[in-house]
Amino acid sequence: MKKVLDVLQDSTVASKVGKDKRSRFWGVYKRVAEEHDGEFLERYTGDMDIVLVFSGLFSAVSTSFIVAMESNLSPDPSDTTNALLKQLVYIGLGNLAAAGSTPADPVLTWSPPAPTLWIQTIAYASLSMSLLAAFGAVLGKQWLGYYKSNRYGRGSQEERGKRRQEKFDGLVTWYFDAVVQSFPVLLQFSLLLFGIALGANIWCEQPSIAWVIIATTVFGFLFYSLTVMACLISPACPFQTPISTILHMLRVDSKIILLNSRGHPQSESILQVFYAWCSNEYPIISSSSRRHCTVSCAFFHVYMFSP
Repeated sequence: MKKVLDVLQDSTVASKVGKDKRSRFWGVYKRVAEEHDGEFLERYTGDMDIVLVFSGLFSAVSTSFIVAMESNLSPDPSDTTNALLKQLVYIGLGNLAAAGSTPADPVLTWSPPAPTLWIQTIAYASLSMSLLAAFGAVLGKQWLGYYKSNRYGRGSQEERGKRRQEKFDGLVTWYFDAVVQSFPVLLQFSLLLFGIALGANIWCEQPSIAWVIIATTVFGFLFYSLTVMACLISPACPFQTPISTILHMLRVDSKIILLNSRGHPQSESILQVFYAWCSNEYPIISSSSRRHCTVSCAFFHVYMFSP
C-alpha cells in the first residue's frame, strides 16, 4: 500500500485531477458571480437613475418655492415712500416733533421675522439635500461603472476570479451598499423638510389652507414609518426601503426579531438563528444584506483551492 501511495504521489494524475477541480471551481464561481453582479449592477444603476430624475424635478420645484419666498427676507420698497409721505403730512400740519421722530428710511431698522428665517432655513436645507443626493447619484454611477469594468482585469481564470473576489470584498468592507442607499434617504429627508417648510409658510398666511398640507405631510411620514417598522419586524415584508436596508446592516432588525420571536413557534426562531449564522459564516459571493443573494456553501470559498 505504501508503494502504491508513493507511485501516485510521483505521478501527474493527482495534479491533473486537482487542476480539473480548480478549473471546475472557478468556472462555477464565474457563473455565479456573473449572475450576482448582473443583478447587483442592474438594481443600483436603476436606483441611481431614479434618484437623478427625481432630484432634478424636485430641485426645480423647491427652487421655485424659495424664489417665491425671497421677498419675505427683504423690506418692502414702498415702506420708504410711505415714511417720506408721512413726514410731509406732519410738516404740512405743523407737527415738526412727529415728523422728526419718524425715520426717513425704515430699511435701516427693518429685520425679517423669526418664523420667516426658520422657514427659509428649512427650505434651503431641503434644496441642499436634494442637490447632495443628485451629486451622490452621479458618483454612484461612476463607482458602479468602475466596478463593472475593472472587476476581472486580465490573466488566467483563477487570477481573474480572485481579483473579482477582492473587488467584491472591498464593496463589503467599505459598506458600499449603505453608502449608495444613503442617497435615496437624503432625497426622502429633503422631501420631508420641503413639506414642513411649505406647511409652515402657508400657515403664516392662511391657516385653513395649511391644514391640507400638514395633514398630507403627516400621513406620508406615518405611512413611511410604518413600512420601515414592518420591514424590520418581518424580513419577508415586500415594502423594502433604503432606510430599512441600512437598519438591516446595523442589525437593528435582529433585535426586533428576537423580541418578536417569543410569540412565534420555536421552529421559526430556529430558522431565523440558522439564517443569521449562515449569513455571518459564508458571505462569499454576495454581501450580508438580505437583498443580496447569499450563497451559504463553504465549497465556494475563494481560498479553498489556494496553495
